Amino acid sequence: MDLNLIKKLVKIVDSTEITDLEIEEEGVRIKIAKKIRNAQLVTNPQMIATSLTQSSANASESSSEETVDKENKKENLHEIHSPIVGTFYRAPAPDADPYIQIGDTISSGSVLCIVEAMKLMNEIESDVSGKVVKILVENGKPVEYNQPLFLIELS
Repeated sequence: MDLNLIKKLVKIVDSTEITDLEIEEEGVRIKIAKKIRNAQLVTNPQMIATSLTQSSANASESSSEETVDKENKKENLHEIHSPIVGTFYRAPAPDADPYIQIGDTISSGSVLCIVEAMKLMNEIESDVSGKVVKILVENGKPVEYNQPLFLIELS
């Protein structure tokens, strides 16, 4: 396969919303994938808006103390969102073990799940290190762009 063609393909993947590209030609197979790191940027405004709404709704002092405790807990949680529309799978194959379970400790770059889009299997990686607190989607269910998939307690 021509090196210039590979460079052009990398530029195409880099400059578009494509996350993975796999090509096979004359027995040579190339996979180009890019990591999506924008989930944290989207999560923070949502958490701030939720905190402000909760703060203004609670008027009494005891409610305010509970809100502060809840905010502290929420600040330590990070949502991992789906970068694409597709079908959510917890494991690489139907008979395989899931990538992660609730309570597992993960590091940045760990594969959490697969989102299948147009017969392409896109591995979703963690952009933070921490402990898996909650899995928000059932296996085999459709997911939307930017839909929360996991809650991670930051370490």
